[in-house]
Amino acid sequence: MQRIRVLVADDHRIFAESLAAALAAEQDVESSAVGGAQAAERCLEQAAAAGRPFGVLLIDVEMCGPLPPGEAVNGSQLLSRLHHGRPELRTVVLAGRDDPRRAAAALQLGASGWVAKDCSLSRLLQVVRGVLRGETHLPPALLTGVLRELTTTRRHRTESEELVAALTPREHEVLRCMVAGLGRKAVAERLFLSPHTVRTHMQNVLGKLGVHSTLAAVALARRAGVGPVDTEHAPT
Repeated sequence: MQRIRVLVADDHRIFAESLAAALAAEQDVESSAVGGAQAAERCLEQAAAAGRPFGVLLIDVEMCGPLPPGEAVNGSQLLSRLHHGRPELRTVVLAGRDDPRRAAAALQLGASGWVAKDCSLSRLLQVVRGVLRGETHLPPALLTGVLRELTTTRRHRTESEELVAALTPREHEVLRCMVAGLGRKAVAERLFLSPHTVRTHMQNVLGKLGVHSTLAAVALARRAGVGPVDTEHAPT
C-alpha cells in the first residue's frame, strides 16, 4: 500500500497536531505538524533530502497574510516557492471561513484546494486524495466568486505584464529578487552590485510599475507571473 505523507502547517499547534493525529489514524496516511511557514519549508526540505517527501501540505490561510515577526517567509511566499520549486507537492489551504478573493489568490499561487477547517475528516481525506490525482477542490459555494475574481485578475494581469515588459533585464532580475523577499543588501550580494546601485534599480522598478512600495511591486509582479529568483544558492 502506497502511503500518503501529509504535513499540516498551522500557527495553532494544538489544532495542527490534532488534525495530523486524526489523519494518521488512516491506514494509508502518515502525517506531521509544524507551527509556521518557515518551519514547514524546513520540514519539507528535510523530508525530501531524506528520500521521504511529503505529498500534500495543508496550510492555514492566516499564515498567508503579512510576514509574522521573526519569520523569514510567510505562507504566500511558501506557496509560490513550492509551486515553482516542488510542483509535485500538492497544497491545500485550511480556512476558517469562505473568502473568494483569498481562495482565488491561493489558487494563483499554486494551491490545489481550499477547505474549511471545520469540515469532516472524510471530506478532508477526499480533498487530499483528490489533489494527489491532479484535481482542484473548492467548496461549491465559492465557485462563482472565485471565477469572478480570476476573471478580474486575468484582466489586471494583462496590464501588469505590459508594465513588467518595460523593465530592463537587470531591473527584471532585481524584481525577481524582490519577489523572493530579498532585502537591498541581499540583492546587492546576489547580483554583485553596490547597495546604492540596487537602490537605484529598485526605484526605477517602482517608477516603471507605477507603484510606491516594494509590497505593491511584488503584488504586481505576481499578477504578471513573475516568479522569485532561486535563493538556495544565493550568498549568505
